Amino acid sequence: MNWLLVIAGAMVGAPARYLTDRAVQARHDTVFPWGTFAVNVSGSAILGLVVGAAAEGALSAHVQLLLGTGFCGALTTYSTFSYETLRLVENRGRFYAAANIAGSLTAGLGAAFTGSALAQAIWG
Repeated sequence: MNWLLVIAGAMVGAPARYLTDRAVQARHDTVFPWGTFAVNVSGSAILGLVVGAAAEGALSAHVQLLLGTGFCGALTTYSTFSYETLRLVENRGRFYAAANIAGSLTAGLGAAFTGSALAQAIWG
């Protein structure tokens, strides 16, 4: 049963990741990977909210598997972040690569903490 929840969440998260990435990137005429940045930060916020709500007893383990592991796992992408950062370095975009690393870590962690704090404020 648990693996079906993960699959169901991933079936929504993967296309959401692709469509969001393409929509965001199409609006920015730059080499910076704004689409990947957007899905990773938003996924971190959602995961922080889900984990925070589960810690407060507001979400079941099944919903945590569906949304946290399945949806957020498919929505966010460490491999694409790594590839795009490496590509920036190879194409002499070292400033953009450093900005991607620093910005993704800072915004991603900040979004996760904010999501968790929001869950605690709502359900705590």
